[in-house]
Amino acid sequence: MTTANAGAPRDHVVGAGRHGVPRYSRRYRAPVTRETRSIAALLSSVFAASSAWALLDTVLGKLVFDMTGSELALGLIGLAEFAPAALLVFVTGTVADRMDRRRLAAVSMSLEAVTLVAITAYAATDPTSTLPIFLLVIVFGTARAFATPATRSLPADTVPTSRLPWLTARQSGTWQAALIFGPVLGGFLYVVDPWVPFAVAAGLVVLAAVTVLRVQPLEYVHQADEERQRPSMHEAVEGLRFVRSRPILFGAISLDLFAVLFGGAIALLPAIADERLGVGAVGLGWLRAAVGIGAGLVTIMLAWKPVSHRVGRTLLVSVALFGVGTIVLGVTTSFAVAFVALLALSGADAVSVFIRSTLVPLATPADKRGRVLAVEAVFIGASNELGAFESGVAGQLLGPAVAVVLGGVATLAVAAVWWGLFPALRSVDGFPDAVDHDLPARGREAPSSGSGYDRPDT
Repeated sequence: MTTANAGAPRDHVVGAGRHGVPRYSRRYRAPVTRETRSIAALLSSVFAASSAWALLDTVLGKLVFDMTGSELALGLIGLAEFAPAALLVFVTGTVADRMDRRRLAAVSMSLEAVTLVAITAYAATDPTSTLPIFLLVIVFGTARAFATPATRSLPADTVPTSRLPWLTARQSGTWQAALIFGPVLGGFLYVVDPWVPFAVAAGLVVLAAVTVLRVQPLEYVHQADEERQRPSMHEAVEGLRFVRSRPILFGAISLDLFAVLFGGAIALLPAIADERLGVGAVGLGWLRAAVGIGAGLVTIMLAWKPVSHRVGRTLLVSVALFGVGTIVLGVTTSFAVAFVALLALSGADAVSVFIRSTLVPLATPADKRGRVLAVEAVFIGASNELGAFESGVAGQLLGPAVAVVLGGVATLAVAAVWWGLFPALRSVDGFPDAVDHDLPARGREAPSSGSGYDRPDT
């Protein structure tokens, strides 16, 4: 005898009920979709890789400063990390657009892991020379230069355009959680023995390489991969031309470059912790974790209520607040005030990261995304690693406190100059619609949202 719901899936039978009627479990598990599995794999890889990088940034600076006592040496670490990305910018983006981005990321992370194993072995010998460390950092930076455009492109490859802001907020939250976990873990492990945190970082990078391979891109991404032809130098520089021809993209990315270039106080935290605040490796770990805590709290707010209006003004104001927090960090000798200042400046930075991370993929055609994000990675690397070098040189010449304060003042000046220099960026109200990769670069109509992101500079 058939019934209306005879074809429906039945719950699992767990035993006999009253009068012999079968009793069914009320638990029901919804099917796990391809998108859900891919998002879980992507976020897991982001957390593992970002934890390793944050841990490395903390303990590597501590190790080098303990060996040399030099702020300039801290700056040279940033220069060694940045140089490969700058020199290979026209190669890394093109490779990310020509290869399976998951495999490229996995191979690059594997090279990072090998480099971290080498650093582990060297740190275990109670080293006195920093030259091998800098050489290994260059190798690590080379691997990271290839991994960055590949991993930055994956969120836009994984979900439809309408869900990208949703995923961006969660990816940012995952990244910020790693910025808390990595430095605190590194500080405690460094106390155990200086080589231990490097070994743990190597394991985390291996985990990231394995999980990123489980990400499944959307079908149109696979089709685009099959249609790609051999790369050329013309295509290699196309990402730079595309960014330069879009004034809002160029303004947003260059704003981050110059603001953080001058406000790179994080690189001097080992010196600040030792000379200004009087704390050791554990205290330094908590200071680095404050960056993740402040940014993480703001990211939670953005996940609940993303920035959707006055996007341009919000970006510029957040950069100005970053400068104010940097100034406070430079003038204080109190650990508690420094901790709060780091919470504030990292929270402001999280807003600008969210806006830029959502803006750039949406305003970039899918077939150019790797090249554009490689250019952006160089700008970001210049603001972080090259900013660390600038801060190290200034700290050596002026002292860490003066260098940090002047950097904060310069960041405020950059925000003010960009407010007047890029009126199109200041007037942006909302995020753009996705750019159709089949449309020509010039002559297309502006998006219906009126944001102007897709309008070339003429």
